[in-house]
Amino acid sequence: MSEKVSITGQIAEVQREIALRRNVYPTRVRDGKMRQGEADLCMRRIEAVLATLMFCQANEADIRAYIADKKAVSE
Repeated sequence: MSEKVSITGQIAEVQREIALRRNVYPTRVRDGKMRQGEADLCMRRIEAVLATLMFCQANEADIRAYIADKKAVSE
């Protein structure tokens, strides 16, 4: 199995990717290599990934407690 990546590291990487896309997509659209609708959809998707990761980070303790409770019930 691959090395674990912290949620903070995942968030940082997604933020880096969003910045990259904000720089690249306008040129791709202008050059006709990507439609504006496609660029918009891709940005909405990656921003949703960021929102999900940030939610998980903000609620990590509750999520871990929920998982532990479910595991304890099934044992």
